[in-house]
Amino acid sequence: MSKSSQRSPFGWSNRGGQVTVIEAPVARSYRRRATIAFWVTLGVVGLLAATVASEYMHPIVGGLLGVVLGAVLGAVVFALIVAWPVLRVFWHWLPEILLGLAAVYGWTTLMQSTPLWGSLLVVALVVGVPAAIKPIRLRVMAWVWCLIVRHRLRLCFAAFIATNRHGSLPLILLAKPTPAGERVWVWLRPGLSLRDLEQDGQVQKLAVACWANEVRVMRASRKYAALIRIDITRREPLAHTIVSPLPDYVPTDIPANAPTSPGMPPVGLDLPDVPDQPATASTDAPRQRKPRNNTPNTTASPNGFDPSDYA
Repeated sequence: MSKSSQRSPFGWSNRGGQVTVIEAPVARSYRRRATIAFWVTLGVVGLLAATVASEYMHPIVGGLLGVVLGAVLGAVVFALIVAWPVLRVFWHWLPEILLGLAAVYGWTTLMQSTPLWGSLLVVALVVGVPAAIKPIRLRVMAWVWCLIVRHRLRLCFAAFIATNRHGSLPLILLAKPTPAGERVWVWLRPGLSLRDLEQDGQVQKLAVACWANEVRVMRASRKYAALIRIDITRREPLAHTIVSPLPDYVPTDIPANAPTSPGMPPVGLDLPDVPDQPATASTDAPRQRKPRNNTPNTTASPNGFDPSDYA
């Protein structure tokens, strides 16, 4: 069998236009790590288990029991490390997998419990009502964009790692819609940091990959530097015209001679008709300096206002 026709353990080779789920170098790297972890687990767990078991049974039987326990735990660790790339793919596609299962099992349950016309009517209502009502349609599309953004970010991070030849793919945790776009929380793996994403051109690449206008990257936790937040901007919600409801609360039956506030100037009065107001206090007199009192004023005002609440 030639090299071009070999298959990787988790998919087809990408030679000749074929697509692979897990790249062959990645699979070999994880197999090597899994083999090392198996032997380390076998040695450590086997030695500890044999030492403890030898206190309660014959040393030979205790040693064999320790070897068996070490081999079992080593095999579990080996399987988890080898399957981690596949588990990561399942994590990235987990919302779509759950939606697909819900659609399939929901349709099957609906067909078994209702006649065909009833099932079609329910499907038409479930699909047609969100499509006809604009607020619901916009909300559904916002969550659809969250699903799309998770995959776009994953492809962009894969391109970063392939270019820099260091680091591991981060875990894209959650995504939720915002008035301006989407907000995604990401857990960085060893080899990547926030400073790597803040370099010149990296944020613009994220914006291009997400089909967005702007992308901002910042820390999401003071305790963990690996947890970052990515804010994706697609629209400017503050640029739209907002209709204020305040004019609707103004009564229309106000009489023409209604009293006005004392602070408002008279209407229809020229400035020469306003008499000059005499000065009530001299501005040239120096202010008397009050003695400083370090003791707090515990006397509250008559209306219950305490300035210490706003200190």
